[in-house]
Amino acid sequence: MAIESKQAGRPVAPTGGAFLTERQDADQVLIPEAFDDELRMFAGTAKAFVEREILPDFEALEALDYELSRRKMAKAGELGLLGVEIPEEYGGLGAGKAASAVITEAIAGSGSFNVTFSAHSGIGTLPIVYFGTEAQKAKYLPKLASGEWIAAYCLTEPGSGSDSLAAKARAVLDGDEWVLDGTKMWISNAGFADLFTVFAQVDGDEFSCFLVEAGTPGLSLGAEEKKMGIKGSSTRQVILEGVRVPKENLLGEIGKGHHIAFGILNIGRFKLAVGAAGGVKDLIGLAQGYAKERQQFGKPIAEFGLIKEKLGAMAAEAYALESAAYRLAGTMDAASAGKASSAEELRALNEYAVEFSFIKVFGSEILDFVVDEALQVYGGYGFSADYPIELAYRNSRINRIFEGTNEINRMLTVDQLLKRAMRGQLDLLGPAQEAMMGRPVTEAEGPAELADANLALANLKRATLMVAGMGAMAYMQGLEEQQELMARVADMVGLVYLAESGLLRAERLVGERPGATAALLARLYAFRAVDRARELAVEALRRIPRGAEAMPRLHAYLPEHGADLIELRREAAQLAYEADGYPLS
Repeated sequence: MAIESKQAGRPVAPTGGAFLTERQDADQVLIPEAFDDELRMFAGTAKAFVEREILPDFEALEALDYELSRRKMAKAGELGLLGVEIPEEYGGLGAGKAASAVITEAIAGSGSFNVTFSAHSGIGTLPIVYFGTEAQKAKYLPKLASGEWIAAYCLTEPGSGSDSLAAKARAVLDGDEWVLDGTKMWISNAGFADLFTVFAQVDGDEFSCFLVEAGTPGLSLGAEEKKMGIKGSSTRQVILEGVRVPKENLLGEIGKGHHIAFGILNIGRFKLAVGAAGGVKDLIGLAQGYAKERQQFGKPIAEFGLIKEKLGAMAAEAYALESAAYRLAGTMDAASAGKASSAEELRALNEYAVEFSFIKVFGSEILDFVVDEALQVYGGYGFSADYPIELAYRNSRINRIFEGTNEINRMLTVDQLLKRAMRGQLDLLGPAQEAMMGRPVTEAEGPAELADANLALANLKRATLMVAGMGAMAYMQGLEEQQELMARVADMVGLVYLAESGLLRAERLVGERPGATAALLARLYAFRAVDRARELAVEALRRIPRGAEAMPRLHAYLPEHGADLIELRREAAQLAYEADGYPLS
C-alpha cells in the first residue's frame, strides 16, 4: 500500500551511530510504503523471476545442478538483476542500495539459489565495482552483469575464519606476474565460477587482493562440501599451486586488501539482513496458512492462544527488521549520493559499519527465531522434508556464520562505536556521562498514538549509553577482554535501532490505512525491546565494578512499562490471520 501523503521528506545521511543520541525525523526515513515506482518495478521483476524461473525448477536447483544454476543466473542477468549496482557504462543499471535491497529481499525466497545469486552479485562483483581499475572494470563487469561469467569471493582459509587477516595464502611478484599459493575454504559458487577474487599475503604480511580466472594453470577445486543446508549452492575449496596471474590483476593496492575485505563485508552484512527480512515474511505466510488449515480439537490451530502468541511475535520481529533494513538502505543511498567515484561512495558507506554489524546479527537471529517458531506451528509435519519448513530451517542456520559470525559482529558493534567516539567522529562521551548521572526523560517526541513507546525508547537510549559508558570507564583498554559485556551492550544498541526504526515508520503512517497496523507492531516490538534490554543491562551491571550502584538509575530508565504484551501479540496475530501472512505485505 503506497502512501500518498507525508512524502515530502527524503532520506538523509545521519552520522553513523548517532541514533543513540539523536532522534531522526520520520519523514527522512525510507519506508516500504513510500517506495517510488522504480523500486516497485525492481521488486516486481525480482519476484516474477523467482516465481517463473526458480520455483518451477526448485528441486533440480536444490540438487546442485551447475548448468541449470548458470542458466538461471544468465536469465537474472538478462533481466538486469545481476547488474543493479554495476555502473551503466559497464553494462549495469547503476541503481542504488534501496534498489539492490528490494531485489535481495525478493530473491531470498529462492532457497539455495539465493546464495548463488548473492555471492555473485554482492561479494563476488562489488570488489571490482569499488576497487577495480578502468581496465579491470571494462574487462569483467559486463560479463558479470550479464551472467555470462559467475564470480566467487575467496577470503576464508582452513586456518583463518574470523581472523581473516591471518591468511596463509601468499603472492610473490615474478617479473610481470604474480604467483599465488594457498588454499581457500568454504567458497560459494566455486564449482562453476569463472572469476575468483582471492586474498593473499605479499611479503609475508601485506594483505592484498587478486583477480584469478578459472582455467588458470595451478588452480584446482576440492570436492563439494557436504553441508547441513543450502545444498543447492556450490561450496568447495579453491586450491592455488603456483597460479600465475598478470601483474595488472592486483585489485586495489598492495597491503590494502583489508579495505576491500571489510568494506565489501559491510555491504554483505546489510544484504544478509534484507534477505532475512524477506525470508521471515515468507515464513510467516507459510505458518499462518498452515495454522488456518490445520484442525485440532475441532477448530483451526490458529485460534489457540499459544499459536497466536507465536504468530504475533513473528509479525512484530519481521516488522522491526524490515523497518530497520530499509531505513538503513535509505541512509546508504543518501550517503553515497553525488560521490565522484566508487571509492568515495564506499568510504561514505563505511560510516555505518556499526549499523551493518548489528543489523546482520539481528537479521540472522530473527530469521532463526521465526523459522523455529514456524516449524513448531507445523508440528511433526515441519520436521518432514515433504514440507517447506524443514528446508528453510536447515538453510537459515548458516546466516549466523556468513559475513562474519554474530559473535564477531557483536564485538565490532561496540568496538566501532568506541573508536568513533574517541576519534571525535561521534558525540558519544558527553551523552554517556549525562546518562550515568542524569534522570529519566519524562516527555517524548512523536504522535500521541506512539507516546508511551517513544518515551520508553528515549529512556532505553539513556540506559544503553549508561551501561556502555560504565563498561568503557571500568575496563578502558581491557574492555576487549570482556566479550560477554560487549555482547550485551551490542544487543542493547541493536534493540534501540530496530525499535526506533519501527516507531519512525509507524509515525510516518499515522493517518494512513496501514497506520494502525504499523503502530501496533511498533509498540509491541518496542516494549519487548525494553524488557530484553533490561535483562541485558542487569547482567552487564552485575559484571561491572560498582555496577550495583547504578541499578536504581537503570530501573528508573527502564521501569515496568505495564504494556500487556500478550494482548498485543494476540492483536498482531489477528492481523496476520486477516492478511493470510505478514500484515504489511
